[in-house]
Amino acid sequence: MPEKTSPESPLPIRTVLQMVGGWIARLGTVWVEGQITDLSARGGTVFLTLRDPVANVSARVTAPRGVYEAAVPRPADGARVVMQVKPDFWVNKGSFAFTALEIRPVGVGELLARLERLRQLLAAEGLFGAERKRRLPFLPGTIGLICGRDSAAERDVLENSRRRWPAVRFKVEEVAVQGPYAVGEVTEALRKLDADADVDVIVVARGGGSLEDLLPFSDETLVRAVAACRTPVVSAIGHEQDSPLLDLVADVRASTPTDAAKKVVPDVGEQLTLVRQLRDRGRRVVSGWLDREMSWLTSVRSRPSLADPVRELERRAEQVESLRDRARRSLSGSLDRAADDLVHLRARLIALSPAATLERGYAIVQHPSGEVVRLAKDVAPGSLLTVRLSDDRLTVRVENEGA
Repeated sequence: MPEKTSPESPLPIRTVLQMVGGWIARLGTVWVEGQITDLSARGGTVFLTLRDPVANVSARVTAPRGVYEAAVPRPADGARVVMQVKPDFWVNKGSFAFTALEIRPVGVGELLARLERLRQLLAAEGLFGAERKRRLPFLPGTIGLICGRDSAAERDVLENSRRRWPAVRFKVEEVAVQGPYAVGEVTEALRKLDADADVDVIVVARGGGSLEDLLPFSDETLVRAVAACRTPVVSAIGHEQDSPLLDLVADVRASTPTDAAKKVVPDVGEQLTLVRQLRDRGRRVVSGWLDREMSWLTSVRSRPSLADPVRELERRAEQVESLRDRARRSLSGSLDRAADDLVHLRARLIALSPAATLERGYAIVQHPSGEVVRLAKDVAPGSLLTVRLSDDRLTVRVENEGA
């Protein structure tokens, strides 16, 4: 029976907590079914949340690492399990949790199974392909930001972006980021910003949460809306370990809202440093080139041909005169030898010429056909013959044979 209390006779809080602990301990060990979320391990203890797959009810559960690792296959986030648990109530803190005594996996969690089927469907359609992802602009004029109302994610993106580039401008759409209205509001904000010609990039940001809290960002309607956007979209949902389907379809995935600010907006200090470095490199390159050219010019000017150009011309003139004299001597010698050869050849021709023989008193007798008469018997009486002398020709008739 409960203790009777009144404002005049209250119970100490320790007594009440001890009574609560006693009532809870009366439950003993029970077998429960649920879905694992927020799984983490520290030291020899595994911490998790066991969530009812139908109602929005959950409870914290701790399990010795040996109990958790004894389950085959080892359950992960989203896995449906049956557990033998014992309720524990800590009087000093007034907190309640279950301690798992045995864990039996009963298959992949319905939630993760549904998300996996949707992921495979969208991947088969090519919505996650790297070839369709667009590059972010180097310096966006206006950034569209979709986030929760008065959320830490909004402050992270705005503050870090303005710290990196103070002149950056934002158009912020505050929407519900969990619950039944999240998908519709985020999708509508996305379409509104995509239709705005001033918006160069859209950031969808939300802080961390459980798998169920991040479910809107794996909704098929929202994923297809992001795929249809003409403006590049950056997904900054949860923390590094969170991976909703929005991360796969977005053009760029940021691990946190702060990381999104770093990826979307360049750091003015880094850019100024880069400009200085490039300017210094350009100056060094130009200076080095000028130094090399000056050294080359000095070397060229120090050559004898440029140091005393008249001397070089005189030397070349001497070479020309020498070559001219050599050519003249060579040509004269060639002409003299050719004249001597001509005289010798002329003398030989004269010596061998029939005309020279005729001048010595000889004559050549020829038939009218021009054939030379060699024997007297070859001439018939009455034949006309031509007698060729040294100065002229005579035509004669043969009177008789042997005359």
